[in-house]
Amino acid sequence: MLIPLLFVFLLAIIAGFELITKVPPTLHTPLMSGANAISGITVVGAILCANAAPEYSTLANVLGFLAIAFATINVVGGFLVTDRMLGMFGSKGKKKK
Repeated sequence: MLIPLLFVFLLAIIAGFELITKVPPTLHTPLMSGANAISGITVVGAILCANAAPEYSTLANVLGFLAIAFATINVVGGFLVTDRMLGMFGSKGKKKK
């Protein structure tokens, strides 16, 4: 059961890398802000993974914790970048404190 999961994980890494390298730099920020919802779903999946079956408990807990940490960093970073991007389009008279 672990080998097919690792195979899917490897395919996801390769496909993700190929897709990200083909995106023009001007589209990275809007795509990041749209990906926050997907990262939120990743956090939920990681929480479920951390509470996996007993035969994979140690491995699942470690991988689940790492997935929760990285997905949370991605969500928070995405929202910070989106906030900064939207701040650039604000009115000139209003200064953000």
